[in-house]
Amino acid sequence: MTGKRPFVYAVFLLLLPLLVAWYELSLTATLALVLLALLWRWMISLSGLMVPAKTPELELETISASHFVEKVRWSMDRLGISYQEKPVAGTLGAFFLGRTVPVLRFRSGAVCSTIGNSAEILRYLWGRYAPELGNKAEFLSADPDRLEFEKRIDRCGADLQVWVYYHILPHRDLTLHAWGTDNKAIPAWQRLILRILYPLLVALIRKSFKINDAHHAKAVKHINSLLGEVEAKLDDSRQSILGGDAINYTDIAFAAIMGLWLQPAGYGGGKADSVRIERQDAPEQMRAEIEHWTEKFPKATAFIENLYLDRQNST
Repeated sequence: MTGKRPFVYAVFLLLLPLLVAWYELSLTATLALVLLALLWRWMISLSGLMVPAKTPELELETISASHFVEKVRWSMDRLGISYQEKPVAGTLGAFFLGRTVPVLRFRSGAVCSTIGNSAEILRYLWGRYAPELGNKAEFLSADPDRLEFEKRIDRCGADLQVWVYYHILPHRDLTLHAWGTDNKAIPAWQRLILRILYPLLVALIRKSFKINDAHHAKAVKHINSLLGEVEAKLDDSRQSILGGDAINYTDIAFAAIMGLWLQPAGYGGGKADSVRIERQDAPEQMRAEIEHWTEKFPKATAFIENLYLDRQNST
């Protein structure tokens, strides 16, 4: 089922008990409404097969600034495939719909399928496009070393979420900006709800991400560890972190995750400009930690910046 049909049906189901109570319907009338609802549900299933809703071949649901989104977005851009991006207020989806980003939707005939989780999306892209694009898709090929390194990068992504929120949550305007309230691509009603529910969302984030001094210190330790490891690997002037002259998706994933704090030119492929936090606008302690990382890990920093530069030059 696609389009707005399931949403309209869900609203009807929510209103059904109210209709029964408001009009004091009899048992017979209530059973008739239930049968009508079942018939409607069947008709939605049939219409999804016979008259599918018009949807893009590929649609990527995103929030503007996210490592997990960025590595998928970047990989799709590198493949050169056509897709439509659908920006949403990710914080709302996570806490009220139990849904995180990125989400990839794709059509195959009358069937519309969905994949969540960045790692699984990359596996799908590799399987789908490797036979068609050949060497152009080779950077997505996976092996045990790459898979293990990707897992560690993603774990560090969670640490960076803690790091970002630790610094920006005390600053309402900065947090709302990072959430996308200045991004016109996000529906206006979502941007309004972000502002209204800001205190509740902050409380939920502090609780779920354990935003406190101890957890921040632990997150910084993990970030330092990954940066230090990559710095050492790049000491032999290799082109790819895991070795070799050709970059692969783990290099992109590393650059995407560290792009959260470095904010290099071209971060987000131009689609994160409206949520970008310029270094001079960052809180003092946040800015100090950014400057510390750039000074302590110059090779890793240069590696990230060069990948983003190549990305800009190739578009």
